[in-house]
Amino acid sequence: MTELTTMEAIARLIPQGSRVLDLGCGDGALLSHLQRERGCTGYGVELDDANVLACVRRGVNVLQLNLEDGLAIFRDNSFDVVLQIDTLQHLRNAEVMLRETARIGRAGIVAFPNFAHWPNRLSVLRGRMPVTRRLPYQWYDTPNIRVGTYKDFEVLATKNRLRILDAFGLQEGRPVRTLPNLRAGTAVFHFEHA
Repeated sequence: MTELTTMEAIARLIPQGSRVLDLGCGDGALLSHLQRERGCTGYGVELDDANVLACVRRGVNVLQLNLEDGLAIFRDNSFDVVLQIDTLQHLRNAEVMLRETARIGRAGIVAFPNFAHWPNRLSVLRGRMPVTRRLPYQWYDTPNIRVGTYKDFEVLATKNRLRILDAFGLQEGRPVRTLPNLRAGTAVFHFEHA
């Protein structure tokens, strides 16, 4: 998820000059945007060699780590904001990583494909797994370990004593605040530890 309108929607949640950790930062586009447009500092965490190289070329500080191994190298409240943008659905330890996000950051922002978006529901009603811009893979070759919905994350946040500061959907880079579970391809949550 690197299109400019989506990056700008997420960037608006991040205070100017924040120290940011971007978990699963990909090619570093979002963190580079935050550095330029919001005066942020921080690090990306990425596993893929090509993405690590892309981060370095963009001037983004990056650590090559496997998120499945945890975040024990970071102290409590090390960052103002911890990002998990299109990362949570790829992790086996998603709930642990969510708690770690709350531990090492004063606030967290999570965004993931919303499986309850109406085109996905329609596809399942027709007996097929959805293939969309946000879920572009066939069921047999997807990198996603799990799928989730906007409503599912609300339940998970409550279970893990996270206070949601803001929540909305994104569709084509635009915020969706009315019926986001149905009308948005992406779920976005800004939270802190309660």
